[in-house]
Amino acid sequence: MGWIGETVDSIKSIQIRQLLTQAVSLGMIVTSALIIWKALMCITGSESPVVVVLSGSMEPGFKRVKNKQWQHETTLCKWLEIVVATLQLNICSMKLFLGDILFLHMSKDPIRAGEIVVFNIDGREIPIVHRVIKVHERQDTGEVDVLTKGDNNYGDDRLLYAQGQLWLQRHHIMGRAVGFLPYVGWVTIIMTEKPIIKYILIGALGLLVITSKD
Repeated sequence: MGWIGETVDSIKSIQIRQLLTQAVSLGMIVTSALIIWKALMCITGSESPVVVVLSGSMEPGFKRVKNKQWQHETTLCKWLEIVVATLQLNICSMKLFLGDILFLHMSKDPIRAGEIVVFNIDGREIPIVHRVIKVHERQDTGEVDVLTKGDNNYGDDRLLYAQGQLWLQRHHIMGRAVGFLPYVGWVTIIMTEKPIIKYILIGALGLLVITSKD
């Protein structure tokens, strides 16, 4: 009861003016987060610049094959270097683990077989992260059709597409993978599967801001 009691006493001692000030501070934090997210959308050209891998269909993990420019490292500095370096490396050897965070960019360059893309399917709310295995360019219009597949799946994704759909068009693609952070997305997965944890964390952060003396 010590920490809870102190928190209750702190809330009771807060004056209305101070409470409004803290509420404004909390609102500014939320607003800043939204501004940063919108800025990332503009910079990357993707409606979802950061996504979490929610299934094991792209295992056995994000790694580089032998004789490439870099190998799997564990230090924080190396991971930050990887995020930057991946922009210039061949994306075809990317593999993903459940819980990895993926950074997306949507450039106008042609989509290539071997790239990892995030795409939407009509009628589905959750985007899918899979690899492009075949690209078909229409000679009459110049439009590109794309076929995808999960690295850990036996067949292509046509069973996942909308009924009668055989290919993805560019408007289905939300972004192209350019970097990653391994396992960081587990926080999101846990909060999604256990909503009570999310509410506890949000409530605790809100109390921390409101009861802050600074």
